[in-house]
Amino acid sequence: MSPASGELDPATVSLLREAAEWRLIGLLFECPGETWQAEVASVAAEVAAPDLRDAAAAAVAQAAAGLYHTAFGPGGPAAPREVSHRATLVAGRLLAELRSAYEAFAYAPASSEPPDHVAVEAGFVAYLRLKEAYARARGDPEQAAVARQAARQFSAEHLQHVAGPLARTLASSGVGYLAQNGAALLRRVREALSR
Repeated sequence: MSPASGELDPATVSLLREAAEWRLIGLLFECPGETWQAEVASVAAEVAAPDLRDAAAAAVAQAAAGLYHTAFGPGGPAAPREVSHRATLVAGRLLAELRSAYEAFAYAPASSEPPDHVAVEAGFVAYLRLKEAYARARGDPEQAAVARQAARQFSAEHLQHVAGPLARTLASSGVGYLAQNGAALLRRVREALSR
């Protein structure tokens, strides 16, 4: 932030946009509830990325709990939890590791999903990007670097195991907005890992 003008620098604005994108991805992976469509529309209004705006518009038009559960419910083709994609990992250990990471950054997900659900994990990356933007705006490069590194490390250690398989499965699920969102997640995880 420029001290004299109170305006955010372009890098901070870019981080805020990225945080909104990650938040929208997480939100689109949540089960639609009573206020879900309004939340999706509200967050989508802050996002410029065409792929996510299209996914949000499709979600507002077609999403319903029943449709969501045809993809993610018992017997559905897609596994939204990281533990489903990590056969060699002890589930309890993974969940404890995730809870510890969330607590370290004071992240309290609004979703009632388990800590390894893709919606919660994407929400955590959104939160970290927001923390980085806040630290930059306050003029605290050390805290910004901690949040940036945590987001990259979390993507590498967790989301990269989910993004590819989930995107492939959702592409053939018949649920358009989830297929679009799966592709958007994969693209952003790849971008995060290439930084």
